[in-house]
Amino acid sequence: MKKRILLSFGLLSVFLFLTGCSEIKKPITSESTGFWNEYIVYPLSWVIKEGAHLLGGSYGLSLIVVTILIRLAILPLMIKQTRSSKAMQALQPEMKALREKYSSKDQKTQQKLQQETMALFSKHGVNPMAGCFPLIVQMPILIGFYHAISRTREIAQDSFLWFDLGEKDPYFILPIIAGVTTFIQQKMMMAGQQQNPQMAMMIWMMPIMIMFFAFSFPAALSLYWVVGNIFMIVQTYFIKGPDLRANATGNVGGAKK
Repeated sequence: MKKRILLSFGLLSVFLFLTGCSEIKKPITSESTGFWNEYIVYPLSWVIKEGAHLLGGSYGLSLIVVTILIRLAILPLMIKQTRSSKAMQALQPEMKALREKYSSKDQKTQQKLQQETMALFSKHGVNPMAGCFPLIVQMPILIGFYHAISRTREIAQDSFLWFDLGEKDPYFILPIIAGVTTFIQQKMMMAGQQQNPQMAMMIWMMPIMIMFFAFSFPAALSLYWVVGNIFMIVQTYFIKGPDLRANATGNVGGAKK
């Protein structure tokens, strides 16, 4: 959990750095050079524009469709994340026993604890970092969306619902929805798991960070995040249905009374 928190902060820092780079003011075209422009920003810009042409000129609808397509593309990673989360929960009793067995804080004992823990993960085919993979994959896409929107005049100047895609949401509705849906998605992902202060902090920290950044960035970016969160909520409901129902009835981690 500590690694996930540090990774989240690190990726968000990279996001802030890249969104402020000098190229943000240069229009993106088929003539743009560099790996970032040629393989991430321009393809996203092109797909959004082509989607808008097929959807009656609505770049907002195109963004929604492209977001769903991206979520479908990374769906295997998301399913792996959810299954890894459930597997980690199943190993909690054995991990607790190891911590009690190697409770001494000296370096040799702690090294032994790490070795035994990794052996336990290997035995059951669990990757403790699997939950971070979707975040790592999504961050370049999120930054690419920001550049594609900001550097493509047709997208940035288009309006959808009550907001302009290239401007901040004037009523801050989307940032709030982004924060709320992130919170719901986090709660659902951690349903059935034993709660600890670090997990509780993560549940609240991510939505607050997402909402804070969404206040400053183009509304189209918030739209991407909201649609992606709704997709994740539906996906998690179908994958973790039993855990969610047990959590709702208060029977998490034990048998029904």
